[in-house]
Parts: sequence; C-alpha cells; structure tokens
Amino acid sequence: MNWRAGIATLLGFQVAPTQVPRPREEDDDEDRWRWRWRRSRPPSSVTRWYLADLEKAIHEADGGDLSRPAQLCRALRRDGVLSGVLSTRTGGLVRLPRRFSGAPQLVAELGGHEGEPGIFDDMFPAPELALLAADGILLGVGVGELLPVEGRAFPVLRRLDPEWLRYRWDEDRWYYHSVAGPLPITPGDGRWVLHCPGGGGQPWAHGLWASLGRSYIAKEHAFLHRENYSAKLANAARAAVAPIGATEAQRRGFIEKLIAWGVNTVFELPVGWDVKLIESNGRGYEVFKDTIQTSNEEIIIAIAGQLVTTSGGTGFANADIHQTIRTDLIQETGEGLAHTLNTQGIPPWVNGTFGGDALERGVAVEWDTRPPPDLKAEAEAISAAAKAIEDANRALAPYGKRVDEREIAVRFAIPIAGDIDGDAQPDVALELPILEDRAPEAALEEAA
Repeated sequence: MNWRAGIATLLGFQVAPTQVPRPREEDDDEDRWRWRWRRSRPPSSVTRWYLADLEKAIHEADGGDLSRPAQLCRALRRDGVLSGVLSTRTGGLVRLPRRFSGAPQLVAELGGHEGEPGIFDDMFPAPELALLAADGILLGVGVGELLPVEGRAFPVLRRLDPEWLRYRWDEDRWYYHSVAGPLPITPGDGRWVLHCPGGGGQPWAHGLWASLGRSYIAKEHAFLHRENYSAKLANAARAAVAPIGATEAQRRGFIEKLIAWGVNTVFELPVGWDVKLIESNGRGYEVFKDTIQTSNEEIIIAIAGQLVTTSGGTGFANADIHQTIRTDLIQETGEGLAHTLNTQGIPPWVNGTFGGDALERGVAVEWDTRPPPDLKAEAEAISAAAKAIEDANRALAPYGKRVDEREIAVRFAIPIAGDIDGDAQPDVALELPILEDRAPEAALEEAA
C-alpha cells in the first residue's frame, strides 16, 4: 500500500487498485504492430520565420541538428508556387515509367510478369517515394523505415519526418530520435533507408533549404505587409467640409452623420457644406509586389533550373535548351532515388526472400526520365542499325561473310531479350528458391 492509499483509508475513501502497465514484451500482436508505426515524434511546426531563424538553422545544421532546417522545409511546402514546382521533380517523377534489370525471376517479382502486377508499388508506395525525394531536394537528406505489414511477405517503406535526424560527428553516424529514444541508423540493414542525394558528407549543406528559405521568408513578410497596406488604404477616407460660420454643435452633428455613412447613403447639404472622399494615390504597394515576384522567380529557378518553361515568356515556343535543363534535374532526382532503393531497399528483400546467393545476380530499378524526342531518336537509331546489319550482310554474302550482330547491338545499345550483363547474349535463367522461413518481421527483429 502506497502513501496515497494509506491516507485515503484513514479518511474513509475507497481507492481503485492501481493498474500496473504490462511490459512491452507482453503486449499482444496487435499492440506490437501498432507500436511499430508510432516511432516518430509529433512534428513541431513554426508559422513565423525570420532571417535570424535561418541563420540559426545554418549553424545548428553544421552541428548535426537538423530539427530547425527540417521545420523550415515543412514551412516551405506551404508555399503554393514552391509546392507546385517541386511536385514535378517528386510526384511527377515517381509516376514515370520504370525499367527493371537483373535476374528474370526477381524482375518478374518486382515489376510484374504477363499482366500480373509486381510488388514494387506495394513495397515502395509512390506517395512515400515522392516525400523522400522532396526531403532529398530540400534538406539534402531523407530517412525512411522498412516496416513489416501483417499478411504480406515483404516490408513497406514509410518515410519518416527528418526533423528528428541527428548526425554525431564524433561517431560519424546518423541517429533518429524517436519516442523510444535515439535509434542508430544503419542504412541497408533491412530496416533503415537513408536517402542522401546531397552527398555522403554534410548532405544538408547541398540542399536547397537555405536559398529557398531566404526567398520564402522575404515573400511571407512582403505578403503580410501588402495585406496590411491594403487593409488600411483599401477604403477611402471621408472628410466633412463645414462653412466658416458653422457652430460646434452643427459640425458635431454633421460628423456623426458622416461616421454613420452606410451603403447607398444620400446627403442633402446646405450651401457651404460639402463631403469629400480622400483616396491614397501612393504606390508603396509596388515594393511588396516586386519582392513577391522576385522571390517566386528565385524559387522556380532553384527547383526547376529555369524560368521560361514554368511561367512562359519571350521565346517560350523555342525554349528547347530550358526544357533540357529541366529534364536533367528530373534525371538527377530519379537516379538518386533509384540508387537509394537499389542499395538499401531492394537488397534486404532479395536476401530475405531468395537468400544471399540471389544478391550476386540481383535486380535494379530506374525511372525512364528521357523526353519524347530522345525516345524517338533512340528508336530511329535502332531502326538504322537494323537496316545497316541487313544491308551489310547482303553485301558480304557473296564472300561468305557476315557482320558481328553482337558488336552492333552493344554499340547502338540495342536491347536483347534475356540479356542481363549487356553482352548482347541471352543469359541462362536461374531459378531462385524462395525461403519460406524468412519473414519481414523476423528480419526486422534481427536488425533491431
């Protein structure tokens, strides 16, 4: 009996027995699965940003604390222009056609075969990939977790809020501060996915959050000042003109009628009395307008690499070079995201499902970010190579010779069915056994 129960007994009160919480190990399966999805702390949003906050964020990031930069990235997503342009490099990217390469059995499992859908979309949901790619662009680093799902033989990627990412310089290691405390991150261990398109060292220094933050803060302040300016000067001031001989009582009564001026108010004024509207003819609002426009242009250029194909302008119809720059940025984002999945997301599934021997053959994914003109040029090159092979063989036939089709296929990058290693020769299919005793939750327990 504790001291509260003892005092309650002396006073004649009945105290309900204290319920001792069960240890985490004794929780049932449902609670255990739910607990896996509650490891992230709730976000702490900041709605007012100043340039001093941006300076603090830069210093804190260099120390390994990404909480303030991540909060700024979350605020950046609330800007309509920034969010719209960013979606082209994230949401638009993950919905582009994908190409799988590697062992045919693994390719069929991930990408589908003969009309059957693969498990890639279920294992790596498009919204989670888009959020992870956005973190890589804005913050320079993103983090996700491969979580087991009950009833499925593969884990599912879930993007985590990078606000709780910490980098410890003395250990050269990343940690994620969850509700259970700091958790060490080991990329590719079957649980953690660390997306670092900003590079292996100081990836936050190569994100766009610092440059975009300056434009975002200036734009927000200019917007608020413009609204304040409009609220004060949108309605014209009303002025009463009284004649020289008017008494104080007459002036006071007239001003009261002017204050009560409503919709469709009509005045009948004696000789010498007048009513005027005084409107502001200042152009102070233009400075706010210019600031907002300049900030929008900086945001678009930082994310898209150009301005013409987003907002139009002179020479828009002939802006092929600007379209190329934009394509390069989409390709950069796609290659970075594919590298993360090919090194940290897919191999744990291959190892857990087919065993370590399957990793030697492996499977990889890439997004087809080529623009339509490039696809057309590739098709024309394959057609020209096929015609060249046919013409060359016809010319060499009288001499009993023929061209090396493999060399032509390799030189013109002609895809050969069943070719994995790129030697223009179909590879022998290898049947990989599925390890029935390997489940994603078991792999996660081993990683933990």
